[in-house]
Amino acid sequence: MRIGFIGLGVMGAPMAAHLMAGGHTLSTVLNRSPLPAGLTADVLETPAAVAAASEVVITMLPDTPDVERVLLGRNGVIEGIQPGSLVIDMSSISPIATKRFAESLRDKGVGYLDAPVSGGEVGAKAATLTIMVGGPADEFERARPLFETLGKNITLVGEANGAGQTCKIANQIVVALTIEAVGEALVFASKAGCDPAKVRSALMGGFAASRILEIHGERMIKRTFAPGFRIRLHQKDLALALDSARALGVALPNTASTQQLMNACAAMEGGTEADHSSLVQALERLAGHELSNEEA
Repeated sequence: MRIGFIGLGVMGAPMAAHLMAGGHTLSTVLNRSPLPAGLTADVLETPAAVAAASEVVITMLPDTPDVERVLLGRNGVIEGIQPGSLVIDMSSISPIATKRFAESLRDKGVGYLDAPVSGGEVGAKAATLTIMVGGPADEFERARPLFETLGKNITLVGEANGAGQTCKIANQIVVALTIEAVGEALVFASKAGCDPAKVRSALMGGFAASRILEIHGERMIKRTFAPGFRIRLHQKDLALALDSARALGVALPNTASTQQLMNACAAMEGGTEADHSSLVQALERLAGHELSNEEA
């Protein structure tokens, strides 16, 4: 396929490289900075130009306003895309806005899938992303070969646009609250005099075992907070969760408290750019105790 890929950041660049390696023609990639090493593509001036040259346009952008500007703004995708084309937004954004974007493009005869991902930079590089998709089944089947090039766990969550984004928000709630729980447990154990590394090792053999305990628990103990997935991005995702919950009349009390802990981390110097496992630092301040890393 002729693919326009808009957003070559930490996640987007390896994803675009996998598509190129899979035999697709990335002749229409838009990027503000030089192309990442190993990626061959024509760089066009506007999203409209990218769309005009593409069968499929994929966006991988930080936030809802970025996607709106690229899709619907001046010189946006909507101004250049041809009827019968397909837009796949793989960003993590508002489900409510997603429905509006889809309607605008469908009015132009263009298909639309919201397909946010989970798995982080590691999953993007390894092509093992979890992909959560919202949109019609026929459009999903059309895009399936692309998804299979990028990920392993690929699910059509629902045939209404916004279903993929809703699923991603649910994912981010689980991840955030589990990071918070792991941080609480390790701070508690450490302040009680236990070696947090040994506590983590013991818990990995029981019902509390999880990928977050395994990976982020180790980050917390070793103080390795280079991203990963940045605090500011998880802040954004939890804000989407709380905004959507308010619209639905759903209470998310623990999501709200975890968002406040992330806000506290963001207020620290360099905090917004740190990995989301650095959430433990807010808990350490509340406890007046930093995890010992002597055994790390």
